[in-house]
Amino acid sequence: MKRIRSSIIDGVGFDLVLVGIPLVFLILFSGLPLVYNVLMSFQEVDLFSLGEVFRPFVGLKNYRALFAQPEFWPIMWNTVIFVFCSIGGQFIVGFGLAVFFNTGFRGSTFIRGLFLVSWVMPGLVVGATWNWILAGDFGVLNYLLSSIGVISENIFWRSDINYSLWAVIITNIWLGTAFNMILLSVGLAGIPKDLYEAASLDGATAFQKFWTITVPMMRSTTGAVISLGLIFTLQQFDLFAAITGGGPANSSNVAQYWAWELSFRQYDFARGATISTIMIAVVMVASVFYVRSTRHEVRG
Repeated sequence: MKRIRSSIIDGVGFDLVLVGIPLVFLILFSGLPLVYNVLMSFQEVDLFSLGEVFRPFVGLKNYRALFAQPEFWPIMWNTVIFVFCSIGGQFIVGFGLAVFFNTGFRGSTFIRGLFLVSWVMPGLVVGATWNWILAGDFGVLNYLLSSIGVISENIFWRSDINYSLWAVIITNIWLGTAFNMILLSVGLAGIPKDLYEAASLDGATAFQKFWTITVPMMRSTTGAVISLGLIFTLQQFDLFAAITGGGPANSSNVAQYWAWELSFRQYDFARGATISTIMIAVVMVASVFYVRSTRHEVRG
């Protein structure tokens, strides 16, 4: 017993306990619900059988029915636009801010820390704040755009089918920029300064140093940031609930919000689980890219 106790406290057993406890937690609260969701997408589910595990197996019937719905492809296209524009906007703005703060001017660390306020704010609070900013009659965004002559009349961002999705995209870019900036700042800090000094001695311009040193040296960090951005963006739900509710006429509806609507508004749990399963597959692909992009850092 003394050897077992010693192993648990300061030996291999202690390492196993440290790994085992989080693993059990993940299996119980993430793994089992995940398996249950995937299983439900191949079953016939209603309110009376929701608490059961073994239900009538219908194969790919839920998937075929989902693909046959007229709103499926427009919502999937909205999801692609939302993910692509959100990730692109967050990365470009975040990279620009990371490069800007990397110059190390006085107070840069403090100001960079202030940007984290947007990241730690709950999504519903962010959505409520941006509801005021995007308001058609008195919104700040319309006032700024009209002041600089970009628009001549107010845009009703949340209720116009041409702008409702962009309202959520703009908000999501603002929400995720700080996270991108922090990760990219860490990557920039890891680039040896000697490379820039040698390039300066060779007469390289600022753009040449950025293109030939910064971009190649940031490749793994960029892959990790984009992969994490894809995962987080596909999980984004709060902003749609707070700003547009997926409307009007599904113009701002995306896969993650539609899955919630089908499950908890229309009580079509099987099709809601089917959409979630499709999204799980996409997230798993993004996770593979994330692991591959960070394998060098893990090994080091």
